[in-house]
Amino acid sequence: VSNGSACTSGSFEPSHVLLAMGHDERTANASLRFSFGRGNTESDLEYAVGALTEIVERNQKVGA
Repeated sequence: VSNGSACTSGSFEPSHVLLAMGHDERTANASLRFSFGRGNTESDLEYAVGALTEIVERNQKVGA
């Protein structure tokens, strides 16, 4: 998991790809990139989605 595109890894600039797609800088900076490979399973994906869901829900409660 990373923020931004793979080609700008380590950069603090927003993804030029997301900007070119019409997203504003705030949205581009708030994006996450998930990389999966052959060794990942459906269970791995379900775990990642569950963890991300918990984090988002927790942050929504804090910001409410």
